[in-house]
Amino acid sequence: MLRLGVNVDHVATVRNARGGLHPDPVHAAMLAIGAGADGITAHLREDRRHIRDQDIARLKAEITKPLNLEMAATPEMLRVAVATRPHAACLVPERREERTTEGGLDAAGQRAQLTPLIAELKQAGIRVSLFIAAQLSQIEAALLVGAPVIELHTGAWCDALAENRTQDAEREWERIRESAKLARREGLEVHAGHGLNFNTAEVIAALPEVVELNIGHFLVGEAIYIGLASAIKTMRAAMDRGRR
Repeated sequence: MLRLGVNVDHVATVRNARGGLHPDPVHAAMLAIGAGADGITAHLREDRRHIRDQDIARLKAEITKPLNLEMAATPEMLRVAVATRPHAACLVPERREERTTEGGLDAAGQRAQLTPLIAELKQAGIRVSLFIAAQLSQIEAALLVGAPVIELHTGAWCDALAENRTQDAEREWERIRESAKLARREGLEVHAGHGLNFNTAEVIAALPEVVELNIGHFLVGEAIYIGLASAIKTMRAAMDRGRR
């Protein structure tokens, strides 16, 4: 079965916009699990703009499904991960001025930095994934640095579709499709995410190599209209249709 990881970052974004404790990303995570999420993703950014350290500690302690910690490849985040010991850690690029994660991690250019960090995460019993662009060089780098899982960045494909740039969308889709095939042949577990909605999730679910989708912003946005549980159930149904 294709797994769905639900990212609760933007529940924390709404909370932090006003301060206080509401809405609670941990409560949202529990609702998501009840609605069919197979795991919960949370990105602890260096500036703590949404998820906070106490959110990560509570998620690890209170949810009943695997926690996937998205993190920059820094000594500070390594310390947090080793202390918390989530089920998985997904290494992502991070710039303080960006609104959301822009592009994939440059694993090919950061091999020297990533190799020992990944080794420490694995020694702590944490499954490691790399959030990378659908590029041959990045897949090869993931193998070299010892990451058993990759998450393909789907943002460029989703943006091209949304903006009706048909040729760009077709080109990006072909990259995703071929990268998923290559990565699986090489023994990597393949995930995908960024910018996915009901329609694009259904399309990418048809790729048999992809075993997990991580989706957050769209689901939190849809929750304003139809509720979080309903949004997740609708997403789960779309994914199941695509997989069939």
